[in-house]
Amino acid sequence: MKFSANLGFLWTELSLIEAIEAAAKSSFDAVECHWPYQYTPEAIKAALHKNNIKMISLNSARGSINEMGMLAIVGREKQAKASIIQALDYAATLEVPNVHLLAGFASGAAAHDCFIDNIRYACELARPKGITILIEPLNNKDAPGYFLQTAEQAHDIITELAEPNLRLLFDIYHMQQMGGDICSRLKKYLPIIGHIQIASVPDRGTPAPGNGEVNYGFVLAYLQDLGWHQAVGAEYKPKGTTEESLGWLEYYHRS
Repeated sequence: MKFSANLGFLWTELSLIEAIEAAAKSSFDAVECHWPYQYTPEAIKAALHKNNIKMISLNSARGSINEMGMLAIVGREKQAKASIIQALDYAATLEVPNVHLLAGFASGAAAHDCFIDNIRYACELARPKGITILIEPLNNKDAPGYFLQTAEQAHDIITELAEPNLRLLFDIYHMQQMGGDICSRLKKYLPIIGHIQIASVPDRGTPAPGNGEVNYGFVLAYLQDLGWHQAVGAEYKPKGTTEESLGWLEYYHRS
């Protein structure tokens, strides 16, 4: 099993450039990030090449500090499209295969239509660049009011749009809190899953054996049996330093 370090949660005391180097030295197979936009894509690309590691995913801009994206917010269409263009430009320069687009806090039919229009626009722009668009449900405890909350809702949107480069970001931490039944839903939605992330539940800590209510030893082995060979994203909050939290990585690499 391969693993990607989510640099939005790991090595947060370092700059993104420094965190890329730290992840490479810690035997991660790839990195992913939330918002790289305070750095030039050229600087990030140089760090990736220097450390011989690839970035596999990044997010669109969140908007203001209290927002989580704009794609489903009626009246913010211009800003949403600008965030899509920005994310795709970074991804193309950095050769990042996946861009996660943040929906924002919204609900109702108008928000649905707004999200659909923006996702369709993003898929059309991303297709010739060879980039996959990801949409991710967030649980309503951590992100109350977020537009996209369940795998079922994401599945319906992906089915409605029928875009070949639109996929589900299946974050097990969020999915466990919004219905559970992780292995059954992994199998059910595997054809539309573009990326998978992990953390313990309910504390969003390390996905170590025995930590939390999800048995990741079982789940990761099940994923391999399903034929999943892409890197799984480690998006958790370390207790103490990131280096002190990495016993799980060595354990799963061995097993």
